[in-house]
Amino acid sequence: MASTPSPTPQPGTTPESGSPAAAWSSPSPSSQTSGELLQQLRDDRLWLLRQIDSGRWPDWRLDLAALERELGQLLEQAEERLGRS
Repeated sequence: MASTPSPTPQPGTTPESGSPAAAWSSPSPSSQTSGELLQQLRDDRLWLLRQIDSGRWPDWRLDLAALERELGQLLEQAEERLGRS
């Protein structure tokens, strides 16, 4: 019988998760500046990286690591393009 994964807290939902809770309680994305949104995404990326490094979600480790790398590249591109404007 296959076990179903236990529910895991989302970023910002529990204090013990070490996630960027302050970012999730900030104003809605539509009222944030681009810089604030990029910072929130950097915080979330860091949270994800820490979770991966601590051994959380071992079955998803490779996929999550790839997602973290892609998010890092996307953030770099966004910062470059916003910096040129």
